[in-house]
Amino acid sequence: MLKLYNEIFESRLLIGTACYDSLEIMQKAVQASQAEIITVSLRRQMSGEKNENRFWKAIQALNCRLLPNTAGCHNAKDAITTAEMAREIFQTNWIKVEVIGDDYNLAPDPFELVQAVRELVKRGFSVFPYGTEDFILCQRLLDAGSEVLMPWASPIGSGKGLMNPYALHLLRERLTAVPLIVDAGIGKPSDAVRAFELGYDAVLLNSAVALADDPVKMASAFSDAAKAGRKGYEAGFMPEKNHASPSTPVLDTPFWHQVELPA
Repeated sequence: MLKLYNEIFESRLLIGTACYDSLEIMQKAVQASQAEIITVSLRRQMSGEKNENRFWKAIQALNCRLLPNTAGCHNAKDAITTAEMAREIFQTNWIKVEVIGDDYNLAPDPFELVQAVRELVKRGFSVFPYGTEDFILCQRLLDAGSEVLMPWASPIGSGKGLMNPYALHLLRERLTAVPLIVDAGIGKPSDAVRAFELGYDAVLLNSAVALADDPVKMASAFSDAAKAGRKGYEAGFMPEKNHASPSTPVLDTPFWHQVELPA
């Protein structure tokens, strides 16, 4: 079970709702993923009221927990304003906090991010900050009041997977009591498996499903990956060795070999 801000979920996969070819494909992909939490952006551009209503109806029909985000914000002030608007529209205190510092790789601005998180916590929000795998940044976010951390695997939409598994492993090793969600850069199901094998509590993704040739099938694959990766982690992995170790014991086992008799 996944516990986030005192709410319990069975699925450990969170999924976004952007970039799909159609609302119908988005709905089917979310359902195939078995995700119970979906992200939505307040800054989504729609081409008219009719389409806007269709989008929200499609979202509501999924009956998932909504996690609005502050995508597109470049400073703490804008992120706070967007969060307040999202709370009013979606009637939730949950907010994924994104404060972008570099438009090239969409890396978060750590200084503005901490500032935004600190203020949003004071205002009663349950924050999900999107940051990097830097331990000091993560510690500062916890000090600011966040109860969840969302370090990236790699830049948003890059599909490069876990670029710095050492740092991600270090976070899990040192922050044992904090829910950790890998967010951004996941490109294929094996990337998600690796994240879960490191002990991460959940994975959030969007592009890897939405931009696949078959988003619905890919969403199902990620659902399976989340279950396999987490189950393997909970089972406990065999220790690695630098030498071979036979699976069949050889001690006290008779060996038969052919003896060549003289002619």
